[in-house]
Amino acid sequence: MGVFDLKDDSQTTPGPGVRSKVAILTDSTCDLDPAVIAAYGIEVVPLHIVYGDREYRDRVDITPQEVYDYMNVEVPKTSLPSYAEIAEVFRRLQAADVTHVLAIHISSGLSGTYDTVCSIAREFKDMVVEVMDSKMLSMGLGFPVLEAARELQHSLDFYRAVAAAKRVIRDVKGFYVLSTLEYLIKGGRIGYVAGTFGQLLNIKPIISLNEEGKYYTLMKVRGREQSLRKLADLLKESVKEKISNVAIVHGGAEQEANELHAKAKELANIKELYLNQISPAMGVHTGPGLVGFLVYPVISS
Repeated sequence: MGVFDLKDDSQTTPGPGVRSKVAILTDSTCDLDPAVIAAYGIEVVPLHIVYGDREYRDRVDITPQEVYDYMNVEVPKTSLPSYAEIAEVFRRLQAADVTHVLAIHISSGLSGTYDTVCSIAREFKDMVVEVMDSKMLSMGLGFPVLEAARELQHSLDFYRAVAAAKRVIRDVKGFYVLSTLEYLIKGGRIGYVAGTFGQLLNIKPIISLNEEGKYYTLMKVRGREQSLRKLADLLKESVKEKISNVAIVHGGAEQEANELHAKAKELANIKELYLNQISPAMGVHTGPGLVGFLVYPVISS
């Protein structure tokens, strides 16, 4: 468990003589590297992958590739972490004398995780709990979690960490290309993306997430090759004027993601560059073939 001891004079101190401790909580769709999660002691609750006769914890009991390899046999469903699982995390933090919790989760437009955490947090009245809806997924969630953890390590100030996360949530953008919309349609995550007609015409929309945290069509491109080329153009345009952090993400499309990653390396304004495979829970809804990127401008210190 990663718990930060805050400064005695921090504005987060709950009362005279009480030393504050803070923990950061997120879910398995953040797509942060396990080494980063371990280094900052971030608490992660897994979503679930549900087949007809069995269930797995996202990124704990099953890998993304295992999900893709079995999709021609059965397309699973997903479920959010159970009420009991999340409550147990809060009880464990409470037992460790944690006074403040910053919880940042997958878009409420795609999952009920955020709402469940909000409900549970209200039961722990002896802790200060800030729950945030990232309105994103993958590293669009991972980036605000990471920036909050870095700020806590640097300043030992809960509210500065909250502010850091809010800034990234406000500024981060995500863009994705899928091989097919079939899985978004089946999983009920299609949002505002136009579906069936475009499939027949080989239209490969570049999709993003709106202010509700739901998918929408940013632009329509004909054919896979052209859509990937346009995605690379979008990345170049996104970092043209500001120093930014970028994550290239994919779901069962490693080669194409590596090609986009190589192009990103050539761009001058990228400070930190990541390459990640999306979580199994997200892969269920996108199917194999997702390539995308997340980007946000960095504030110089």
